[in-house]
Amino acid sequence: MERRPRVLIVGGGFAGVECARGLERTLGSADAEVFLVTPLSYELYLPLLPHVAAGVVTPQSIAPSLRRILRRTHIVPGGVVGIDPKSRVCAVRLITGEMTDLTYDHLVLTPGSITRTFDIPGLTEYARGMKTLAEATYLRDHVISQLDIAAASSDRAEQEARLTFVVVGGGYAGTETVAYLQRLTDAATERYPRLDPGLVRWHLIDIAPKLMPELGDRLGSVALDLMRRRGTEVSLGVSVAEVTREAVTFTDGRMVPSRTLIWTAGVAASPLIATLGAETVKGRLAVDTDLTVPGLPGVMACGDAAAVPDLAGEPGTICPPTAQHAARQGKQAARNVLAALRQQPLTPYRHKDLGLVVDLGGRDAVSKPLGWEVTGLPAQVVARGYHLMALPTGVARFRTAVNWGINAIAGDDFVRTGFQATRTATLRDFERTDVYLGPEEVRERVAAGRAA
Repeated sequence: MERRPRVLIVGGGFAGVECARGLERTLGSADAEVFLVTPLSYELYLPLLPHVAAGVVTPQSIAPSLRRILRRTHIVPGGVVGIDPKSRVCAVRLITGEMTDLTYDHLVLTPGSITRTFDIPGLTEYARGMKTLAEATYLRDHVISQLDIAAASSDRAEQEARLTFVVVGGGYAGTETVAYLQRLTDAATERYPRLDPGLVRWHLIDIAPKLMPELGDRLGSVALDLMRRRGTEVSLGVSVAEVTREAVTFTDGRMVPSRTLIWTAGVAASPLIATLGAETVKGRLAVDTDLTVPGLPGVMACGDAAAVPDLAGEPGTICPPTAQHAARQGKQAARNVLAALRQQPLTPYRHKDLGLVVDLGGRDAVSKPLGWEVTGLPAQVVARGYHLMALPTGVARFRTAVNWGINAIAGDDFVRTGFQATRTATLRDFERTDVYLGPEEVRERVAAGRAA
């Protein structure tokens, strides 16, 4: 039998899954075989992670199974840890820890991003992230455990430290995380009669001068006022100077006793990108408007790890790393892979912005659909309607909507699963940033495989 071309997609996020779905719709089974390499068995809908952390929706609601979404794609359970573009080989570390090699004819890089960190003493040891489903689940357990420990303690100083929570990052992820978890801890005062509600404090800090500047001055100010009315202590123009197990020190000199630092200060491209030796833009892989990678034949890239030129924005700008862009770029990558297989011209990625939505829990939200500024309950309807539309399966939409309804009627429960209860989980533990191979190691693997 004549060998079919192999399309290898790296990463099972928005871009990777949409690329695979697009190829399944347009390619016949005899045209090419499609492989998707991902360590996870689901596609995570990242914007609703704060809902999981607060227990408003269940984890499986926003993590639909890849086996339900994709029918003809070969799913490889692992992660690509190195690439030899010359030989067109990817080194894959399976979830068992074993290594294997996969060849490709067309490679689509969508490895996504990791939490961006800085050289701050204690940050990687004591900060908790909100980038993965496991981190959101762990964070919920951690917050509830602080409530439980504080309620069982008679030491007021310990209670204050346990009930003080610091979130770094005034973007969408940080603001929504504070909004949802603060609603959780506020509701806890009814179930924890031994706790003084006045001891529960939430800090939101960001080095930027404005909260969520992408929303514009008016909506950003509305969100800031809302957070402060709820009791969140918002500090702008401030970051973290040092973190210890028992306290967080801010760059303005304040030292806050706290056992919880949640780090949501942006993202960085997957470390896989740095192993390629290709041109990058602020750490993201430089690509042309048609998503091809200059100097790497047969390779395309999109999503958070790629610096895709923004043809709808100012000249020279690149698309921001958002779910909206990643999903659309994945669809465009599928169209261009199909064109390449058929030896047809590739087309550039161009988008029309659908706007922004920020869900702050309850009836509170700020949204900017298609440029219109909306606040309050109408904005909440827009935000949740957008999320339901963007979820990839009907089952996920149904589960999420039902979860929202149950939470609105029944309220919160304060149940710990015991996940990672015996150890403090670090950013590195959850995001596996130290598993990648250098270019020389990959070439040695390829040469050894050929010799064998």
